[in-house]
Amino acid sequence: MSAETDVWTVGVILGLTLITIVTRCLFFISSKPWQLPHWAQRGLQYAPIAALSAVIVPELVMTQGQFIPGWQDARLYAALAGAAWFFGHRAQRQAVLGTIVAGMVVYLPLHLGLGW
Repeated sequence: MSAETDVWTVGVILGLTLITIVTRCLFFISSKPWQLPHWAQRGLQYAPIAALSAVIVPELVMTQGQFIPGWQDARLYAALAGAAWFFGHRAQRQAVLGTIVAGMVVYLPLHLGLGW
């Protein structure tokens, strides 16, 4: 333990470790089979697209804390291509992967080729 590490910091780290272990092992501790409710299973279907949106949307509308000034930004066109792919193929199993690929296929030539 270094001079800067105090007892409170070690206690917090150990407490968070214990909470993490208990919450992740809770499913293994129970002897009964456990199943998520239908509403939770349905909600988890939207988790990948929600996570992707949470990462992409802030980057799409802002650059270094400023709104994107014009239409010559490759991210805008990549997002449109990705959204078009997703809405055209959302019934398929790999719609999210296709969304990422479609966006990158548009983004890379515009960004690297045209310098947008």
